[in-house]
Amino acid sequence: MDLDFSPVWDGWRALASGTLITIEITAAALVLGCVLGLLIGLGRLNPDRKIIYGLCTTYLTLVRGTPLLVQLFILFFGLPHFGIQLPAYVCGIFGLGIYSAAYVSEIVRGSIQSVEKGQMEAARSLGLPHKLAMRKVILPQAFVRMIPALGNEFIALIKNSALVSLLTIADVMHEGEKIISVSYRSLEVYLAIAFIYLMLTSITTLILRRTEKVLRADGRV
Repeated sequence: MDLDFSPVWDGWRALASGTLITIEITAAALVLGCVLGLLIGLGRLNPDRKIIYGLCTTYLTLVRGTPLLVQLFILFFGLPHFGIQLPAYVCGIFGLGIYSAAYVSEIVRGSIQSVEKGQMEAARSLGLPHKLAMRKVILPQAFVRMIPALGNEFIALIKNSALVSLLTIADVMHEGEKIISVSYRSLEVYLAIAFIYLMLTSITTLILRRTEKVLRADGRV
């Protein structure tokens, strides 16, 4: 079978524009996922705070127990039934961010709990309040330990972003499908899309590895 990539070359502007949309949505969802995941992870550190711990655990159970695609559809097709109409772009960011936060929260919680308890005890013995000790002593050490697991989650988020094309968002997958609809060269277009995602995940991996190396070189472990 002969491969014909001419539709890909002809549609490179559309694919490039879709790639930028993919990067924008993923980056915004990443920020939302990290902030929300940090709060949920901290909320699950102390089971004695039953209300906060219960809410965070319920959130975790619901989000991790249901498919991302269903959550995106609920935001896009379900919320209008309650009078809430969000743009597809916003639904994509919220859906990816909320989904990612559930996994980030467990990474945060596990990394914080992996820091030796003596670190907190030493900080408190020096007169630091609990919140300040957590921010100045525990979190910097835990952050370095989070990086490998966060890297895997970030890569998964980039790949999961392909689902937002089903919300009519003009990401790289959606633009690729438009090219297929007029050229009927699905294999060539999907290979090009796969290459684009491979580049995005490879660059992300490289950045995270260098970040981890710099932090370890600075002794922040």
